[in-house]
Amino acid sequence: MGLDYYDILKVNRNATEDDLKKSYRKLAMKWHPDKNPNTKTEAEAKFKQISEAYEVLSDPQKRAVYDQYGEEGLSDMPPPGSTGNNGRAGGFNPRNAEDIFAEFFGSSPFGFGSAGGPGRSMRFQSDGGGGMFGGFGGGNNGSENNIFRTYSEGTPAPKKPPPVESKLPCSLEELYSGSTRKMKISRSIVDANGRQAQETEILTIVVKPGWKKGTKIKFPDKGNEQVNQLPADLVFVIDEKPHDLFTRDGNDLITSRRVTLAEAIGGTTVNINTLDGRNLPVGVAEIVSPGYEFVVPGEGMPIAKEPRNKGDLKIKFDVQFPARLTTEQKSALKRVLAG
Repeated sequence: MGLDYYDILKVNRNATEDDLKKSYRKLAMKWHPDKNPNTKTEAEAKFKQISEAYEVLSDPQKRAVYDQYGEEGLSDMPPPGSTGNNGRAGGFNPRNAEDIFAEFFGSSPFGFGSAGGPGRSMRFQSDGGGGMFGGFGGGNNGSENNIFRTYSEGTPAPKKPPPVESKLPCSLEELYSGSTRKMKISRSIVDANGRQAQETEILTIVVKPGWKKGTKIKFPDKGNEQVNQLPADLVFVIDEKPHDLFTRDGNDLITSRRVTLAEAIGGTTVNINTLDGRNLPVGVAEIVSPGYEFVVPGEGMPIAKEPRNKGDLKIKFDVQFPARLTTEQKSALKRVLAG
């Protein structure tokens, strides 16, 4: 069964020319081999398929044949004027994917000029360890896997703007149990025709148990995009909302309780409503003085790198003294405390 060019290009069968350009631009940038040095073989295959799909669907004649007969029908088309052979039998030979990429983006979105650009041109050859997204590699005897670029002197390499940072307020409950947030963003992009446009997208943010204020979640290339610049990264920075019962100190939770003088002397049990909805009874047998701190091990916040382990819960006590005592009460206390 032949290739599904519509599926490869992530468009429907009624896609317009603008739809095709927009999708090609996005996918070609994502799967360019130089941007995927660790999975270069897979990226090359996908990049070639994306380019082939765009070539066919953007050509009304080829698209009509493909829609009626599928990929196999293209083999019976009259051969193009070019005598180049990319290894495909029949009349249709896909163009070089790099040529389409350079033609589509004009002088390359990464700041490399075309062969016809101003200044003396230099050709660089990239291997698996470099390219437009890394350093330039050495020669490889002209094998077909080499990717050649033309760089015009005086054309500065594109710069990546600083990341766009946005606070992500989270409750202690969310940071205790973890949560998934949907964030709708609107950002400036460069469309298929090289014009500024607005794009809306919904991002999924997974907040993991134990994350702290200041933790950063990065979405590469999801920030604003300007002409002749690389897209900025979008970074969400965790911020902790104030809590009615707890404050956080690293992986520990701190809460306060007030007890009567009788409870402070005779012992008491306090009930704590935990962040995950449990009722935790804590018995205190010791004599409680003002400012006394009772530690409950393992009832604090999850430790981010070891979520099965937790910090401690610290209960700080305040002793409520009676406003007045009768003569009999004072005498009774003296007898008890003196004995």
